[in-house]
Amino acid sequence: MHRSRVLAVAAVAVAVVIVGAGAVWFLRGGDDPEDTAKRYLAAWTGGDYAAMKALTDGAPADFEARFTKMRDDLGATGQRYAVASVGRAKDDRAGGAYSAEVVLAGSRTWKYDGSLPLVKKDGDWLVQWSPQVLYPELKEGQQLRASRSWPPRAAVFAADGTDLSASPSGSAQQLAGPVGPASAELAKQVGAPYRKGDPAGADGLQKQYERRLAGTPGLAVQIVDAQGNEVKTLQRFGSSEGKAVDTTIDPRVQAAAGKAMTDANKPASMVALRPSTGEILAVANKPGGYNRALMGRYPPGSTFKVVTAAALVAGGMSPATKVGCPATTAIGGRSFHNYQHEDFGSIPLREAFAHSCNTTFARLAVDKLGEKRLAQVASQFGFNAPLITGLPAVRAAFPDTKDDTAFASASFGQGEVLTSPLNMASVAAAAADGTWRSPRLVDAALAAQAADAGGRKPEAPKKLEPAVKNALHALMPAVVSEGTASGVGFPSGTAGKTGTAEFGEGDNPPTHAWFIGYRKDVAFAVIVEGGGTGAEAAAPIAAKFLRAL
Repeated sequence: MHRSRVLAVAAVAVAVVIVGAGAVWFLRGGDDPEDTAKRYLAAWTGGDYAAMKALTDGAPADFEARFTKMRDDLGATGQRYAVASVGRAKDDRAGGAYSAEVVLAGSRTWKYDGSLPLVKKDGDWLVQWSPQVLYPELKEGQQLRASRSWPPRAAVFAADGTDLSASPSGSAQQLAGPVGPASAELAKQVGAPYRKGDPAGADGLQKQYERRLAGTPGLAVQIVDAQGNEVKTLQRFGSSEGKAVDTTIDPRVQAAAGKAMTDANKPASMVALRPSTGEILAVANKPGGYNRALMGRYPPGSTFKVVTAAALVAGGMSPATKVGCPATTAIGGRSFHNYQHEDFGSIPLREAFAHSCNTTFARLAVDKLGEKRLAQVASQFGFNAPLITGLPAVRAAFPDTKDDTAFASASFGQGEVLTSPLNMASVAAAAADGTWRSPRLVDAALAAQAADAGGRKPEAPKKLEPAVKNALHALMPAVVSEGTASGVGFPSGTAGKTGTAEFGEGDNPPTHAWFIGYRKDVAFAVIVEGGGTGAEAAAPIAAKFLRAL
């Protein structure tokens, strides 16, 4: 090989620079103008503005910033630049042209033709800089921008067609969520075409279904001056209206739930469902700010005995089966006791359930069920299953236990069993209808869109055995007619279960107050944080709710 050829090859090799993953750019000019044009436009397509600058004659100091700003101000989500033509070189100059396709908000494509003048300097062909390289009509100090105009935002509706955001219920407004100027962080989270300051849902359903509700903004591709004033509009794209979100919230039931909690002097929450469909009829939180109804995690206490009783009945027991309800019972070296150490002796399961005998359910769970069987039945009531409601909601947890002592605690809703008011309302709904359904706040298909990136799907309905349904329809009414909630004053036809759930430490730890139940085609759950006993704090709220319907 001749020495001159070796030097030429070496010179080309030195000019290679690797940019990004697997991309190779020659930062020197090309051997001919078309070669330079191809590499320049390929770099532009890939957003490699440093490579473009290296192929530019007379590039300004803010060269890369200008191209970045053009992309950002257009809100471009994609771009493609290709050589249209390159003229014959003459006197170290050549004319070139390119075609541009810029993908804007809503997958709308702006196309234009641009010019690409080329000049030969020191043996290399380079793109000669001027603002017209970005766009033919652009002058120094001007920039391209896509201004947006958002269509009127679609509404979040209650079941009766009224605007949930305008509901007199603060809890209903919380479900709908606020709309306001997007922060830079929120705009980045939502993605193009959103920018800081655009109207966007900040929480609740407004945030969950932001793109559906907002629609697609109208666009106007413009040339603007340094102050942002319009110089010329190059192309317009129309907007597309958003679509409403219809919820299952019943304003009448929602009002009753809110009214029922008026006198609660501690944090409280309530959820009401329609057992036959799983529709969420009402969600009430006092005070507002934190949606404990959907996101709170609490030990369910004796309300979990609905699940344990279902497992016992499925195993062959009946409401009439005689069981022991001593004041205390020892399991695995720990003594379990009833409320105020009550001793009811040998009584039917129906009475043990009505009087909420901890000793009965702890002993029967260990002796007759076992952890695996109770976990299976708990899953039939939605425990350990994701809830795809249309909004984020925690799942009820019935975890594995380490020994009989821990399992005995779990059998009446203590230990590591955790749940939310929404979860427990769905337990009551399953008892009422005989089928557990994943609760939902919006249409089932729309709720599925709220599944997380892990691809969660709503749980299929789970039908209880007929004997279990019949037994629960005998056990739960007894709580109201003769058991722990007999003095509360529920309307006729009410069935339920009280719960007094210990939390914290000490010999006499504080307790959350629970009541879950159903009447006709309405099921519900009430919790009062640190409220004491379910009969004293939660049941009166439930009774007031039912009387208001």
